[in-house]
Parts: sequence; C-alpha cells; structure tokens
Amino acid sequence: MKRYFLFNVLLPTLMFMGVLAVLPAVGAATEHLGVDEIVGRANLAAYYAGDDGRATVKMTITDALGRTRNRKFVMLRKDVADGGEQLFYVYFEEPADVRKMVYLVHKHIDGDDDRWLYLPALDLVKRIAASDKRTSFVGSHFLYEDVSGRAITEDTHELVETTDRHYVLKNIPKDPGSVEFSSYTVWVDRKNFMPLKAEYLDREGQAYRIVEAVKVENVGGHPTVTVSRVRDLAGGGETVSEFSDVRYDIGLNERIFTERYLRRPPREVR
Repeated sequence: MKRYFLFNVLLPTLMFMGVLAVLPAVGAATEHLGVDEIVGRANLAAYYAGDDGRATVKMTITDALGRTRNRKFVMLRKDVADGGEQLFYVYFEEPADVRKMVYLVHKHIDGDDDRWLYLPALDLVKRIAASDKRTSFVGSHFLYEDVSGRAITEDTHELVETTDRHYVLKNIPKDPGSVEFSSYTVWVDRKNFMPLKAEYLDREGQAYRIVEAVKVENVGGHPTVTVSRVRDLAGGGETVSEFSDVRYDIGLNERIFTERYLRRPPREVR
C-alpha cells in the first residue's frame, strides 16, 4: 500500500472520495499498531470500498467576503487492484460555464499520476502537470492532489499521540521545496481508520489549512464521508462538498476511464 488519502473530497476522493473500507474495531489487536500499519489502514479506509463506486457531489465555495459559488458533478471510481492503482472520472453538470467539463485521473503507485482536463468551451484536452498538483481544483479550496491522493513515500510519518478516539500522525515532506507546507497532522478514527481531520502548517509553523470530514454515514456497509470541508485559515473562505447517491460495486467498465470518453461522457454519469 503506497498511497494515503486524507479525506474523501471528490471525490473524493474523492469514494473521493467517499470510498471507505470496513476495518476491525479497536481492540487488543489494534492497541499497539505501528505507524506504517495505521497509515496503510487509513489508505484503505479512504479509498478502497468495493471494486468501484459512483457519487453525485455538490460543492459550495465561499470566499473571504462570504460570497458563494456552486459546482455539481458526478464522480466515478474504479480500482485496478485493491490497495493499488485506481481510475477516477469526474463529470461536471453545473453551473453552465463548467457543464460537460471532465477531469480524468489515472492514479499510479510508484510515480506521478496522469491527469487530464477536458474544456468543452475550447474543445481542448489539457494534461495537468505533476507540478500543478497542489493548485486549486476548479476554483475551490480543494487541490488537485486532494482528488488523486498523495503518495505516502513523499512524507515521513510519526505517531505523535494515541487518544481514546484517534491516532494522531505528523507528516513531514521529504522534499520541502516541492510543497507549500512544512508539515501536516492527521487525526485518524481508531474504530474504522477513517482520516477525520488534517491540519497543514506553513513554513513558519502556523496553521493555514484544515481539511475535515464533517459527516460520516454507513452506505452499503461501508463508513462513508458524506460531507467534507476545507478551510483556508490564511486567506479566508472555505469549500464544502456534499456527497449523495453514493453506490459501490456497480460494475464500471475500465474503458470509461480513457481519453475517448473525455468528449463523449458515458451513460454512467447521466
């Protein structure tokens, strides 16, 4: 297991994205888990429920002045291998200026993800460079990397505290120059290994960004984040994502997740 996604955003991870695994409750067997085991289980909890999944996502973006914008999209996810590579397809429905836009991700385990963005107004397919992974996702406070996940090999991980409810992990980037944060701390639910909160510190050690699971529900036997939020503590504003019509194991065909379907959305998103 080489990936660790903090929260289902889209997708969502985000699935984006709301896709979580059924994991054992805390007991004697999980009392003394090492940090690598915790990170591995959190990875499964955040991404690998079932073999595939679908969700409708409503995103509300609020800026520092309190003004709001909305996005609505459908997200598909398919596992190539359990705990391994994955495919994501995001189809935008609203508002009109982003309708029919498509975001496609091929998530790799030992290298950079492949990402494409289809812009229907220009009839243009754009490759998203690895260097852009920590930029805004369609004008929201979520980042492209929030969608496809961050490789656990990019950070060092330390279990700094174990409480009655949480494992608290501190994560430090191995290549500080490639990111805008100096470290981030994650609170993982001890019962189901769901990552519930992540707090990012800037290079001065000040908290500037918080991502959190606001609501968790059981969907088809899988704990699933149905509301997530990211807050910009430095610049102000936040983005809230609400997941509905979440379904798992629907038999998605792998051919959906190809460039051919960027311009011709499959029936599964309609």
